[in-house]
Amino acid sequence: MSGTLLEIWSTPAAAQPMRRLPAGVLVAGAGLEGDRYARGGGTWARYPDLEKQLTLIDADEVAALAAETGAALGPGDTRRNLVTRGIDLPGLVGRWFTVGGALLFGMKRCPPCTHLERLTGAKLVKAMAYRGGVNAAVFAGAPIAPGDPVRLLDDDEAVRRGAPSGADRPVPRRV
Repeated sequence: MSGTLLEIWSTPAAAQPMRRLPAGVLVAGAGLEGDRYARGGGTWARYPDLEKQLTLIDADEVAALAAETGAALGPGDTRRNLVTRGIDLPGLVGRWFTVGGALLFGMKRCPPCTHLERLTGAKLVKAMAYRGGVNAAVFAGAPIAPGDPVRLLDDDEAVRRGAPSGADRPVPRRV
C-alpha cells in the first residue's frame, strides 16, 4: 500500500493560521520541525507525546467534506500537517510507514473537534467523524517534500530501519 505526500502545513502556535510549506523536516520524537506540537505547544499538547507529533489527512476526503458541507474548506483548514493521496490513512493505525525517508507509526485516528469548528466557522465534527485522518509518531526523522512516497512497511522492514519491537513497540489507541 502506498500513496503520495501532496502538501505540508504548519503553524508555530496554537489556534494560529496554518501555513503551507514547500518542504519540511520530520524530527524523531517531536514531529514537524517548527510546528506547534514539535515546539511543545498546541491546543492538544497535554495528550500523550506519541499521539500529537504529526497529523495526516487525505486530499480527496477534504474535497468531499467541502462539497458535503458547502464550506470553503481546503487542506490547511483541517489543521493537519501532511496532506496525502492514494493511501488508506485509517489502515495505518497500529502500523509502521514511511513518508519520504522518515519512519512513522500510526497512533490513532484523528477525529475532529469543536475547536476546529470554532476556528473554521464550519460545522465539521459530524462530517469529519470518520474522515479526520490519523495521528502519527515520528521514530526516524528526515527531510520531506511534496511528491515523496507514503508507504506501508511490514514489521521486519520497520525494525531494520530502527523501529522498536517487542515490549518497546508503540501501542496505538483505537478511537
